Amino acid sequence: MKPLLLLSVIGIALNLLPNSLEGCTGITFTAKDGSRVVARTIEWGGSDLNSRYVIVPRGHRQQSYTPDGINGMPFSARYGYVGISVEQKEFIAEGLNEAGLSAGLFYFPHYGRYEEYDPAGQATSISDLQLVSWILGSCRTVEEVKEAVRKVRIIGIVPEASTVHWRFADPSGRQVVLEIINGKPIFYENRLGVLTNSPGFEWQMTNLHNYVNLIPGMASAQLLDTVRLSSFGNGSGFLGLPGDITPPSRFVRAAFYQATAPRQESGLKTVLQCFQILNNFDIPIGIEYSPGTTPIDIPSATQWTSATDITHGVIYFRTMHDSAIRSIDLKRIDFARTRYRAVPLDKVKQQPVVPLDIE
Repeated sequence: MKPLLLLSVIGIALNLLPNSLEGCTGITFTAKDGSRVVARTIEWGGSDLNSRYVIVPRGHRQQSYTPDGINGMPFSARYGYVGISVEQKEFIAEGLNEAGLSAGLFYFPHYGRYEEYDPAGQATSISDLQLVSWILGSCRTVEEVKEAVRKVRIIGIVPEASTVHWRFADPSGRQVVLEIINGKPIFYENRLGVLTNSPGFEWQMTNLHNYVNLIPGMASAQLLDTVRLSSFGNGSGFLGLPGDITPPSRFVRAAFYQATAPRQESGLKTVLQCFQILNNFDIPIGIEYSPGTTPIDIPSATQWTSATDITHGVIYFRTMHDSAIRSIDLKRIDFARTRYRAVPLDKVKQQPVVPLDIE
């Protein structure tokens, strides 16, 4: 690897240090017509991630980064796919392939630990930030993902950087979470369909039991000795729902918002509902910074939000710079003929404002 490029990649990875400001929130829905939709946010308060949408044709060849350079596992795309990258076009954080497999990367600081990089095993070593790319180009189903992961070593480019975990979902509705714990890949069946960050997925699911008292709507009036206590308004059944932005609190909120949302008729209506729900997880840039520190000059720590209609093969997204929802329909792409390209999510990093003509 050229020295300047190596320094650039190390810089990107060091931006993902465990004490940095990162987060992600994922939810899942099935519409009445059977359409399956996964949606998520990506939070990063340390810099503009310069995200791009990336179109990858069948046969496109890549090679994994390692701590030594671009000398890890070579791989080519059996299936075409579309993804959204962070920092560098090779680092896909969310995507969908033409077979209907969805894959996403979520930050997982402090709790994961990858296998140590061994130069002797570089031919089967894949970097954590490129696992989504490799999986989308190689697999059709969750079962194939599990088989593929057993054959490789998942490594970090820089040992000090944050670890990540992953969500994979296929058209059948099956969804799994992959975490690397003490160097070993562990898959969890994710029937709930919610994912955030640390601690691990099992702990997050156990923690939900602390909120068994929550109910949608209004809590019933109660007598406290001789005093009658009644709700101030609707929604009191959710009193006690955590409102902070930590991953455990976001997991709980996402689970209850998802569970109580009305089921929509179609995939498109479900996608639009996902964006509305994920509005609740937008993180203002200032809230992540300690008193006396100056937030960086970006509009939001929630840099983009995406929703993927797995059934119909469409990825939707909006960004911190432009809240208009945009879409990419994979069925309109000929992955045997299209060219590889990576395009910034925003042509202009400024929220458009449309003036109304009032007579």
